[in-house]
Amino acid sequence: MAFNIIVLAKQVPDTRNVGKDAMKADGTVNRGALPAIFNPEDLNALEQALSVKDKYPKSKITLLTMGPGRAAEILREGLYRGADDGVLLTDRAFAGADTLATSYALAMAVKKIGNYDLIFSGRQAIDGDTAQVGPQVAEKLGIPQITYSEAIENIGKDKISIKRRLDNGVEIVEASYPVLVTVNGTSEPCRPRNAKALQKYKHAKTITERQADSSDYIDLYSSRPFLNLTEWSVEDVNADKVQCGLSGSPTKVKKIQNIVFQVKESKVLSDSDTDMEELIKELIANHTIG
Repeated sequence: MAFNIIVLAKQVPDTRNVGKDAMKADGTVNRGALPAIFNPEDLNALEQALSVKDKYPKSKITLLTMGPGRAAEILREGLYRGADDGVLLTDRAFAGADTLATSYALAMAVKKIGNYDLIFSGRQAIDGDTAQVGPQVAEKLGIPQITYSEAIENIGKDKISIKRRLDNGVEIVEASYPVLVTVNGTSEPCRPRNAKALQKYKHAKTITERQADSSDYIDLYSSRPFLNLTEWSVEDVNADKVQCGLSGSPTKVKKIQNIVFQVKESKVLSDSDTDMEELIKELIANHTIG
């Protein structure tokens, strides 16, 4: 038995380094001003996909991402950790997409890939924290979805059993194939790079990257087709441009504020009852509490 698995992944700006230049005037993220990383919960999703492949070695994992050309880097990261293939969905028409436009583009790409049993994605991306893209993709594909996955309890020929982590506990949910599963950050962390896979895929590139590369690796890519990362545009996935990017995004950012917290004053208190009582009175007076 084997499964065809798609992992939805995103290259995101590192929100630990957000500064005054993090947003553009039109309300979109200035990705060029921030370091780019593999979205953390998408790594958890990749690990769940790899755990399926551990049990069923003939399974195939395809990583799918949408973004600018540099997003191909996370496809290589996925290959280094055990994925089999990668697809970069890139086009100027995709720029500025909100969750609705993003899920539409990804769903069209999934349809083009076809013949899939499982789709894994992170619960949410750290640059938006909406947790909407995975469920929206499932809706557009018309397939079941299981959200907040923490672990795969059982996977069989006809259905998969998932443990979901909720606010007030856990529950076990079953679904038949095909199914989309969104994965929590509390699930098993992704395994590190594999040295052999790193050596095998370190020259894997999209056609745009190969054209921009000054090195002459033409013979290498001809003799090793697994190094050719797939790159698709709007036309390649038969998408409607009106539903992509900014034109397909009803979400609009009206105002952005950059707030920096600064300490204006401080005081040192003893552990006496008098000091504690005075502090409480002050906090009540300025409506910090009460």
